[in-house]
Amino acid sequence: MRLKSMLLLGAFVIGNATLVLGQGAPVGAAVKPKKKEQRALEEFKGKLEGKIAWSSSRSNRLHDIWIMNADGTDKTQLTKSNNVDWFSRFSPDGGRVTFARSKMGWVKEMDAKFYDKWDVWMVNVDGSDEKKIVEDACWANWIGDNEISFARGGKVFTKDLGSGEEELLWDAEEAIKKGTIAQQPQLAPNRKFLAATLRGSSRETGIWNFEKKEWYTMGGGCQINWFPSSEEVFRMNEVSYNTSVLRVPIDENGKPTVKMTGRLRIPKKIVMMDLPGRRTHEYFPKLDQEGEWMVWCATAKGHDHDIYDYEVYVWKIGDDIKKGPVRLTFHSGNDRWPDIFLGKASAPAPAPEPAPEPAMEEESRDDDTDAMEEDAPDSEESDMDIDMDM
Repeated sequence: MRLKSMLLLGAFVIGNATLVLGQGAPVGAAVKPKKKEQRALEEFKGKLEGKIAWSSSRSNRLHDIWIMNADGTDKTQLTKSNNVDWFSRFSPDGGRVTFARSKMGWVKEMDAKFYDKWDVWMVNVDGSDEKKIVEDACWANWIGDNEISFARGGKVFTKDLGSGEEELLWDAEEAIKKGTIAQQPQLAPNRKFLAATLRGSSRETGIWNFEKKEWYTMGGGCQINWFPSSEEVFRMNEVSYNTSVLRVPIDENGKPTVKMTGRLRIPKKIVMMDLPGRRTHEYFPKLDQEGEWMVWCATAKGHDHDIYDYEVYVWKIGDDIKKGPVRLTFHSGNDRWPDIFLGKASAPAPAPEPAPEPAMEEESRDDDTDAMEEDAPDSEESDMDIDMDM
C-alpha cells in the first residue's frame, strides 16, 4: 500500500511538473492585414522615426522582447530565453531596454505581485550586453539617464545603475494599508509625486504626494502613468468588456481636478482613447518621451494579458480616433506592454530577421470568430470579470 501511494504521488508530481512546463501563450502565426489596414501601414511607413519594444509569444510560448521601427517595419526578436520576458522600457537615450524576466519558465502576469519570481534585466537595442541588474523585482522604469525605479511587493525602490546603490522610495503598506501591493509605480517627471495601481488589500489607482505625505485616489482602473509635464496622468478604465484610456489633469498637489470615485460614471471629456470596432478591449497604454504619440494593445476576444491575441497600435494624440490609429502587428500570438521611443537611439537597432512562421491565408478578422490557438490554456478568469490585478 505504501509503495502504491508513493507511486501515485510520484505520478502526480511528474504530471503537474509537465503541466507547468507546458504552460504558456500561443505561438500563433502571422495573419494578413485587411486592405484598409494594409493601406494604412503603407501610408504610415517612414512617417515616424523611432523604436517600439514589446513582449511577444510569436517565437516562444513564454514570451521574448521584440523591437520594431515606430512605423511598424523591421520587426526583430531582441531577447531569447527559456523564461518569460515582458514589461520592456526604453532608457532616456533610447539605447537600452529594461525588462522583467521570470526566474523559472512560465510565470503568469497575474503573479507580478510575487516579486521573488522575477528579476529585472537590461539589454542594448542591438541585442548586446544582456545582463541582470536587479534581483527579486518587477515593474522597472527609467527615472534618469542611469537610474531606475522598481517594485518589491508594496515597496518601491530606486537604483543607481552606476554605483549599484538602492534606496527605498515609498512603502505602500505604511502609506496606505497593510497588505497593499504597488503595481506599475510611476515616479512623476518632476519627482514630486508617485502614481501607482494598488492591489492586495487595496484596489484603486492614485497619486502619492511626497511632501504632504497624502494619497489622492483616482478611482478604479489600472496602469496609471504620467504625461511629461507632470500635470496630467492617464490610466485604463474598464466598464464590462469595453475599456478606454482616460486623461486626467491634476492640481499642484497631485490631486485630480475631476472627481474620480469609480469606473461607471466617467466624464466624457477625460476619455482620451476608446478604439472603435471589435478590438475595443485596450490595455498597456504608453506615451513617447514628448507625450505626443501613444502605443497600446487591443484584443477582440478574451482578457488575460499574457495569452490572448492583443495587437499593437500607435496613434498621434488628438487625431481622429476613427481614422488616426494604425495597427502595427498582425499575428495571432500574444503581444503586450509596448513602449515607444521617438528619435534616433544612441545605439543601432539589430538587423531584422525573417519571421519564423508563414502567413495564414485568411485576412485578419476583428469579430467574434477570432479564436486563440487550440493549444492555448483556458483563461482563469471570466471575460467579463475585468476588474483584475492588472
